Amino acid sequence: MSSSASKLVILDRDGVINYDSDQYVKSADEWIPLPGSLEAIAELNQAGYHVTVATNQSGLARGLFTINDLHAMHQKMMDLLTPLGGRIDSIFFCPHVDEDQCDCRKPLPGLMRDIASRYRKTDSALPLAGVPIVGDSLRDLEAATVLGASPHLVRTGKGQKTVDKGILPAGTVVHADLMAFTKSLLGSASKT
Repeated sequence: MSSSASKLVILDRDGVINYDSDQYVKSADEWIPLPGSLEAIAELNQAGYHVTVATNQSGLARGLFTINDLHAMHQKMMDLLTPLGGRIDSIFFCPHVDEDQCDCRKPLPGLMRDIASRYRKTDSALPLAGVPIVGDSLRDLEAATVLGASPHLVRTGKGQKTVDKGILPAGTVVHADLMAFTKSLLGSASKT
């Protein structure tokens, strides 16, 4: 595994980085970071990790917000990360609803394949082998584990409900939040 490949982390957005809403996060004003999440991303960056986001954004297909609204949310995230020394290297999103039958809507692996093709130049059947995927729902984890990613669930967002259901991919590690994941990953990395 190349060093750049080993330094990749994939994050879900809503419920992991920012507060989630059953009514959808529809604007930059509604996009509010979870406590410590941006600092956690900055710590990952400062430790040499590429951080990418993979997010379902069906609110686009539902007409709840526009692509410009989505870009404004992501610009806000970037603007808040900058003074912390953090960044998101790329954002992959699915604009579809289930009825569209696309292959990019999690739990299907299309977004993860796109990430693998950008960051992991390999013909392996498991191109994300060992790459941490952090989500707050089963669908986040399923999308990446099929390609070999290492599943991590946070209890923020829908995470606690997901834990309570008791159906997680084998090897899933549960963390309180994104900062707890980051501390665990960086602590493990310093021991190797």
